[in-house]
Amino acid sequence: MHSETPLTATLADILHQRCPRCRAASMYRSSIYLGFPNMFECCPVCGLRFAREPGYFLGAMYFSYLLALAMIAGFALLLWLVTRWRIDRVVIWAVVAFLPFAPTLSFLSRVIWIYLDQTIDPEKTL
Repeated sequence: MHSETPLTATLADILHQRCPRCRAASMYRSSIYLGFPNMFECCPVCGLRFAREPGYFLGAMYFSYLLALAMIAGFALLLWLVTRWRIDRVVIWAVVAFLPFAPTLSFLSRVIWIYLDQTIDPEKTL
């Protein structure tokens, strides 16, 4: 019998961009992995407001930055292990390899930010 832990379920919901309150509806009109989606203002199922106030997603930039650094470091390590190039060349190519993933990472950071915010200070249902 297979049972998911709460952490595994939450990570799956984050990756699928589901609402952190009801976990039933998508937060975006289309998948973040397929282009530049628009985020719903509110959850179509439970009505959770995704952007609570102006400037709400400023905190998501910190997650985006940390995830970008981790991804670039991973690309750099992989490149260095495969090619043994100088560090400056490895870093430049790692950044270039990262660039196509930047928009997706930015949208994913918004999802992570909303999940963190709802965990710390949940918006009450009406």
